[in-house]
Amino acid sequence: MVQTLDRTDLNAVVEQGELVLLDQPWVTLVWNDPVNLMSYVSWVFRSYFGFDKAEADRRMLLVHTEGRAVVATGVREEMERHVEAMHDFGLWATLQKADA
Repeated sequence: MVQTLDRTDLNAVVEQGELVLLDQPWVTLVWNDPVNLMSYVSWVFRSYFGFDKAEADRRMLLVHTEGRAVVATGVREEMERHVEAMHDFGLWATLQKADA
């Protein structure tokens, strides 16, 4: 049973005794892999996300040195589409709830 809270808190829903925030942001993560060249990863970030070269290279270097990088933040459905697109490009990607 889903029950909405009063009108002052439209961002929350009570579902089976748990408070679920509807606007909880999600992130798309791209992970380092042993297959793709750094130049290719940077190109994917430029062509798909529209990052300029400096930003694409910065995020690619995070993937390379830190093992992963956040490439997008938003609603879950949008992040799922980004993960699928990254898989289509041959990159390893996942989504998770953003850190609060």
